[in-house]
Amino acid sequence: MGGEAASGILLIAVAIAAMWVANSAWQHEYHAVFHDRLAWSPIERLDTLHAWINDALMAVFFFVVGLEIKREVLSGELASAARRRLPVLAAAAGMAAPALVYLIAAGTQAPMQRGWAIPAATDIAFAVGTLALLGKRIPPSLRLFLLTVAIVDDLGAVAIIAVFYTSSIAAGWALGAAAILALLVAANRAGVTRTWVFLLLGLMLWYCVLHSGIHATVAGVLLAFTIPLKVARGDSMLLRLEHALVPWNSYVIVPLFGFANAGVALAGIGLSALLDPVPLGIALGLFIGKQAGVFGAIVLADRTGFAARPAGASWVQLWGMAALCGIGFTMSLFIAALAFPQHPALVEEARLGVLSGSLLSALLGYAILRLAGKPGAGSLG
Repeated sequence: MGGEAASGILLIAVAIAAMWVANSAWQHEYHAVFHDRLAWSPIERLDTLHAWINDALMAVFFFVVGLEIKREVLSGELASAARRRLPVLAAAAGMAAPALVYLIAAGTQAPMQRGWAIPAATDIAFAVGTLALLGKRIPPSLRLFLLTVAIVDDLGAVAIIAVFYTSSIAAGWALGAAAILALLVAANRAGVTRTWVFLLLGLMLWYCVLHSGIHATVAGVLLAFTIPLKVARGDSMLLRLEHALVPWNSYVIVPLFGFANAGVALAGIGLSALLDPVPLGIALGLFIGKQAGVFGAIVLADRTGFAARPAGASWVQLWGMAALCGIGFTMSLFIAALAFPQHPALVEEARLGVLSGSLLSALLGYAILRLAGKPGAGSLG
């Protein structure tokens, strides 16, 4: 639990630092570091530090997410239909409800409607890290359920990025990516045990996807799905890679991404901008839509007999957990940058909505779970 709490606290510190720097005397230097063109880059498309972080380092983040998803599907909490029912239902409702709330608040006119997916994602590190701060007050089943919902949620977010935020596809590069993906699948089926083979082909896959028009981070998930999980001679390539990369994800890649993307310059925007359609829709989607979708799905599944709620968790604790699902941060900030590529002002407003909605969700979820142990707190009628 200590590591999860530490990574959550680190992300909070990074978000605060980014906001402070973006509104300080160093704001111009902050934006110049990440957005000014590099003097030289080995890849022409990645001509800024921000592009390297969002398109290259975040591909590693999505690779680790893909490894976690594959492990859970093959040998974890998603390995059987009975186990999958509730997390999948909760994650699906927890993506649909925020999108609906966003569209109601922000409207369906262009370009605002492109932001519908921003509040649909849950930040695993932030949400689980906040839960970890509560220690033994929380039953293990609640943490496991939150983690499983967030993993399914991430898979949905990846699908959304690939389907809805791909404007045009370069056929040649896409075919090249498909051919390399086929080689990776063949290597898995043939029992290849050399990690470097998969990583080299994965790098080639990422390069092709980067130029194909599909967002480069999708390559990370596709590569992860081809990594062998099977244990051979006491070694599993997937588990080894996951173990090696999780600390880098938690303490380097995600904090660096957060620092590069969470800096909202409030000058010219102001807190009154929270009432503008985009930030209001995102904040309400995360704060109201997420908990309504996730908690509503759990209640519906339990009352209809579709799936039982997590063992040992009270209804109030489940409500608190559902509120924590409204912490969007990493994935929401990432989708925000994709949603409004031609409208930088809307990206800034979207970031403000993500930060405010995530903060409210974190505070409410933490408060509910702190008070959940009081007598009578677990009843729902």
